[in-house]
Parts: sequence; C-alpha cells; structure tokens
Amino acid sequence: MDNSLSLVLILLATAVLVVVVCRILRLPVMLGYLAVGILIGPHAFGWIPDSPSTRHLAEFGVVFLMFSIGLEFSLTRLRAMHRTVFGLGGAQVLATILLVMGIGWLFDMDWRVGLALGGILAMSSTAIVSKMLVERAELNLPYGQQMMGVLLFQDLAVVPLLIIIPALASQTGDLPATLSFAMLKAAVVLLILLVFGQRIMRRWFHVVASQKSSELFTLNVLFITLGLAYLTEMAGLSLALGAFVAGMLISETEYRYQVEEDIKPFRDVLLGLFFVTIGMMLNLASVLDNLGWILLALAMLILLKALLITLLARAFEGDWGVALRSGIGLAQAGEFGFVLLTLAGEAHLLHGATMQITLATMLLSMLTAPFLIQYGESIARRFSAAEWTNRALQMHQIAIHSMSSTGHVILCGYGRSGQKLASILEAEKLRFIALDLDSHRVREAAAAKKSVVYGDAAKREVLMAAGLMRAKVLVVTYTDKHSALAILRHVKELRPDLPVVVRTNDDTNLDILKNAGAAEVVAEVLEGSVMLASQALLLAGVPLNRVIRHVQENRARRYAMFSGYMNNMPNDDIEISDEMQPRFLNVLLKPDSVAVGKRLIDAELDTLNIEVKALRRYNVHGAQPSEEMILQAGDVLVLLGLQEELQMAETRLHQGKL
Repeated sequence: MDNSLSLVLILLATAVLVVVVCRILRLPVMLGYLAVGILIGPHAFGWIPDSPSTRHLAEFGVVFLMFSIGLEFSLTRLRAMHRTVFGLGGAQVLATILLVMGIGWLFDMDWRVGLALGGILAMSSTAIVSKMLVERAELNLPYGQQMMGVLLFQDLAVVPLLIIIPALASQTGDLPATLSFAMLKAAVVLLILLVFGQRIMRRWFHVVASQKSSELFTLNVLFITLGLAYLTEMAGLSLALGAFVAGMLISETEYRYQVEEDIKPFRDVLLGLFFVTIGMMLNLASVLDNLGWILLALAMLILLKALLITLLARAFEGDWGVALRSGIGLAQAGEFGFVLLTLAGEAHLLHGATMQITLATMLLSMLTAPFLIQYGESIARRFSAAEWTNRALQMHQIAIHSMSSTGHVILCGYGRSGQKLASILEAEKLRFIALDLDSHRVREAAAAKKSVVYGDAAKREVLMAAGLMRAKVLVVTYTDKHSALAILRHVKELRPDLPVVVRTNDDTNLDILKNAGAAEVVAEVLEGSVMLASQALLLAGVPLNRVIRHVQENRARRYAMFSGYMNNMPNDDIEISDEMQPRFLNVLLKPDSVAVGKRLIDAELDTLNIEVKALRRYNVHGAQPSEEMILQAGDVLVLLGLQEELQMAETRLHQGKL
C-alpha cells in the first residue's frame, strides 16, 4: 500500500482502537502502541513497511520524550535525594551493566554487545512504575521514594549511553579514541549550552511571551526543541541529547509549566509513533522459534534484576522489606531501553535472533510489571520477616493513638482539606485520628501535638488499628478514586453502618462511589460553583438573605441529609440548647432486628417525630425512601431527630415497641 494517506489512516484507526482497549483494561497506553506496531508491521499483517522514513519520523517521539525528562530535571530534587539517586541509582545501573557483560562473556558474546545490552536492560519503566505508585497511593512511601530515585538516575544515565552505544560500532582499535572524542564533544557542547544558553533562553522567552500569542509561544517551543536537537546532531551526537538540554534550560525558567502543557500533544502523538515502530521490529515467527530462550531470558531478567536491586537497596538503606519492594517494582525493562535498543540496532551491535529475543523479553517484562507491583507487598511479606515487623510496628503506633478513642472521626489524609476539617472538629470538641502517607507532614503534625499518624488508609489493618470499629464517621479528604474505593470496600465488610464521606474533584465518579457505599460525596467543582454564584449575586446587588437562600436550596438539592431541613432553619439568632438540636443517627438493621421484612411505615417512626432522611443499601440510593419500602438486613437507615427520640427509634427498629 503506497498511498501515504492510507498508511496514516490505518495507523490512526488501529492505534485508537487498541488504546481504547488499554484504557478499558487499565493497562499502560504504551503497551497498546507496541501491540499496534506488532499487528500492522512487516512481520504480521504488513500494512506499514519498516522503512527508514518511518523510523526517522519516530525519532521525533524520542526527542520530545527526552525534552520532557529535561523539563523534570531539578537540581533541588537531586540534592534532596542525592544518596538514593546517585548512590543506589548509580550502583544499580553500573552493576546491571557489569552483570549482563559477565553473562554475555559466558556465552562468548562480544564485550561491546554485552555493554550495550547491559545499558538497555538496566532501564526500568518510569511510565508504568510511576503510574502504579500514584494509583496505589504509594509514591511517598519509603520504597516508592527509592524506586523514583533509581528511575531518576536511569533517566540521567540515558544521556551518556546515547553517546557510548553509537561509538561502540567503531573498530576495536579506534574505540578508546572514538569514545574519548565523543565524550569530549558532548562535554563541550553541554558546557556551551548550559553556561550561555540559560541567560539567552530566559531573555528570549521574555520577548516571545510579551507578544501574548499562544501560537507564537508554541512555535517557539518547537523551534527551541528541534533546533537544539539539530545542533547536537550536527556535532556528531544525538537528537535526543539536544532535546534533553533544551528541557533542562527551560526547566529553570518561569515558563516551564506552560511549555510542558504546550508540548504534551506533540510528545504523546510522536512518542506513540515511536512505540509503534518498536512493535514493528518484533517478528512473531522468530519469537515462536526462540520461545524457550525468551522465557529463560525473561525469568533471568526479572529474578536477577530484582535480586540485584534488593541487595543494593539493602546495602544503601538498610531495610530488607523496603529493599525487596523496590527490587520487585523495578525488575522490568523500560521505555528508554527501547530507545537504546534502536541505537544498538542502527550501530549493528544487535541483530537477528539476539535482537528479537531482547525485544520480546523487554515487552513481556513490561506486561508483568503491573502484576509484580500489585502483589509486591504479598511477596515481600512471604520472604521478608522485616516487612512483617515494620507493618506490626506501624499498626502498634496507630493503635496507641486510637485505643482511647470511641465515637471519634477517622480522617484519611491530612492535606489542606484534612487540616481544615480537623480544626473544625477540634472546635466542636470531637476527637479524631488522621492517617497520612507524607512523613514530613506527619512529623510536623506530631510536633504540634495533633493526632496524626503515618499509615495507608486504603489498607484494612491500618483502618482497624485506627479504631474503625469504634469510630462515628470516616472522611476521605483526598481525591484518589482507587484508594477511596478500597477504603469503602473495607468499611462495607467491617462496619457497614459507618457513614463515609468522600471528597472528589467533580461528580464524574459520584455514582461509582455511591454504589460502593459512600454516605455522601462532596465534589469540589460543584461546591466551588455554588460559592462562585453567591459572590457574583452579592456583587450584583442581590440582598444577602436571598443569596443565602440560594446557597441553602442548592445544597439541600445536592445533599440528601440537608433536604427539607435547611429551608426550615430559623432566620433569627435564637439560642437553642444542644439537647433540643436535631441530629442524625445511622442505624444498621441486623438479621434479628424486628423491623426486617416489614414496611418502613410499620415502624411508626413518625410518632416519635423521627424523619428517615436516607436509606443505604447496596446499589440503592434511598434519599427519603418510600414508606412502602420493605426493610432488609444490612440496610442502614439515616434518622433525623432529637437525641432521646433517636435512641427510642433505634430500640423500636431492633426490638419493637416496648
């Protein structure tokens, strides 16, 4: 098929379909692009030829990837994590290269091939690991910090490897001189760009930004990225190196975040094309012919790399449990490995069966990565007694803070929202215990004598230690859907009567969270829009009492527990004692409760001046449920009334009229 438009349409159609499937299955999109390349490449359906022009276009994907890494490059972050980045990370890359070279020597492999393979396999997947850590709320845990530190050094190690691997293609006698000359050129180019480029870059961006044109700004970013990439290629280096330097230069300016946002569409599209070309390199027939070697290489890669990183992390950090989690999480190959693999292929260091075995091994290792990270804790517990000890110590510390509390509030997260809520609870003299994964934040709170402890609220044993069975309410103060669903699952299993309030950014996942058992979901966007409208009305001259009425009505419609109550609130300042203030009570119907199997109206709660505001049942939202509803075991009735009458109503539901 020679028509270029047809080729583009085929590429787009297959990419869209496969990426949609990856999104549905919650797999990294990168794996979808690789699958597209395998399917439409010359070794499968052959819809797109593996031509030099296609590969050259895909190089721009690497350019923008390296540019993005340069934007993330932060001297402050490096200094804060210098021991992990340069110590553990440097040792991991060097030790992996030496280990692969040693294994290659046993198989009579040329040392240059072993060096290239070692650099390729030393990389781990930043995209997969960081995504999994964020989704599992483990980014700030010790092993999460270790993994990110190692990944950061791997990103930096790509820069010299981009220079070394092409130089390895020269004759053995010329190799030292070639490597020295390449490193010297790189040092000179980097020195010139970093010393003089910083001042020029900042001033030039000031000029461009002052024109207040988004099109000009985007064009300038593309010009800088591709221009510096072209300069380094002209100097005999790589396109990717120049793009990395461009990112570094811009990262120190105030335009970094705008640049990152503008470049993202180009980066994602072209990077997807790069991974498609990687998939096109895979020959399925060759994979089947060498399946035994591929499975052996896969087992060796995962086991040896995990073992190596575990031993190094133990030596640097001194904790077997954390070290083992880090080793398991970084055992796979990475996307930068594909960049280096392409360079090694172009330098004729890897070809034929070796190339196919390496490529297939890397792909399979990345497919196993999400599962290894997901079950890393179970594996670490099985092999590390220290992991059990650390977890037991953590649970002990949490239990100490919660053991004297009954009827307290559990706060999952102690960020800005959690801290504000905690201050309100303190004003109302309500006890609380907050769980947070930011060790720095926990230390600051402890110094201020706040009841905040280190722990992952998404874990069952942490919630139990925090006094879940004695708590009055639980609040998820952060906006992590996956963690919130895990918390709701544990609460549903252990304390189905406990009301859980969940914070979200918007109402996208409202039904999902409600179905999972959330008593209420507070969407920041909706709350913000109500307050935005109230301020606009006030400034437009609408009387204050009418503005307050609008706010009350909106919240009454949005939150079931406010329905019918806010509209009847007194408008004066009459003081009413706490005993005369209506309040809510959650009543869980047990299998032996008298009300089970009867209609709601049969409980005659209205005779006690009790109003049923909501009913929580799995997959049922019963805001002000029908009086004819048949009550079931496991139902949670949300009652509104005075304290004494609420106690009588609870007794009636369980034991009948006395």
